[in-house]
Amino acid sequence: MDKKIEHLGKLSGKVLLFGGVYSNLQALEALKRVAESENILPENCICTGDIVGYCSQPEETVQLFKLWHAKSIAGNVEIQLSNEAEDCGCDFKKGSRCDGFSQQWYPYAQSKLSKSSLEFLKPLPDHIEFNYAGKKVTIVHGSYFNTSEFIFKSTPWNTKKSNFDVTKSDVIIGGHCGLPFYHEKENKLWINPGVIGMPANDGNPNVWYTILNDKNETFNFKHHSLKYNYKLTNKLMQNDILPKEYARTIVTGIWDNTEILPAIESGLQGFGIQL
Repeated sequence: MDKKIEHLGKLSGKVLLFGGVYSNLQALEALKRVAESENILPENCICTGDIVGYCSQPEETVQLFKLWHAKSIAGNVEIQLSNEAEDCGCDFKKGSRCDGFSQQWYPYAQSKLSKSSLEFLKPLPDHIEFNYAGKKVTIVHGSYFNTSEFIFKSTPWNTKKSNFDVTKSDVIIGGHCGLPFYHEKENKLWINPGVIGMPANDGNPNVWYTILNDKNETFNFKHHSLKYNYKLTNKLMQNDILPKEYARTIVTGIWDNTEILPAIESGLQGFGIQL
């Protein structure tokens, strides 16, 4: 199937990058305030996908995203929702805890989304491309080849390199794995800006995003942590339908399990983000 790629041309000024809103309305509201305080235009605010996910307000989150006029690619969740699929397509191991949790939150999200929200999600592109400070940038969810592929900092460079080769990009912005990182090699740069819907398994309820800056016509980036009203998010998730374990993670900053993580990232649980 042909990929749908949105070409934005040349961007300038600050660019706000984030992923995994995961139906966390309070985090999205806080990030929108950051964009406004930094004078970042909505068209320079780009999500790596999974606007919908684990938290309690999928409909409200999609509607706020729509009103904001920020941009996004389709994550695996948007693809599955658009196809009326029965699971989230996260590529969790069958029978794992994450797989079990998805059987709770995904049907909940499906049941809450309006026709208007589904119509907004359905045409989202697979990838976004733009030029920035003399570099070609491509946005992917998991990888260019597989929306649900988990790419971490410890993932071998050859796996990342194939994405640069096929897209002819200098910079790739990835999502899906839930952890912020960057990996630079051979004059290529892979950035995961982090997600705002869930903490990064670092023992802190704050979440993560990244801002690009083209000051002096050079490519600059910086990861930032985001404070938001996580206590309200946690309270709203106490509804006897959503996994209590995810509600707990919102407060503790610690994932219920590390099934998807490679050994290196698993060993860093609770030790803070190493950038």
